[in-house]
Amino acid sequence: MAITANAKKAHRASLKKHVFNVRRKRVLTSTTKEVRKHVIAGSKAEAVKSLTAAYKALDKAAKTGVIKKGNASRKKSRLAKAIAKIS
Repeated sequence: MAITANAKKAHRASLKKHVFNVRRKRVLTSTTKEVRKHVIAGSKAEAVKSLTAAYKALDKAAKTGVIKKGNASRKKSRLAKAIAKIS
């Protein structure tokens, strides 16, 4: 357990940041799953519509450090490639 005042304050801050990071990660996974669900169903228009939300979630997660920049780029590329396969 934290003993000094600085350590206690850092612990409180990390708990607050944890809430935001978990929330950002949950939005990221839910939007990605939504795109994948539309891809599996074969509805290209719905998949493209939900792709913008997934891009936004990925970019925000990468910007805040929840995931790395390359990870976000790879996920965006794979989502776009999956949508392109729908004919």
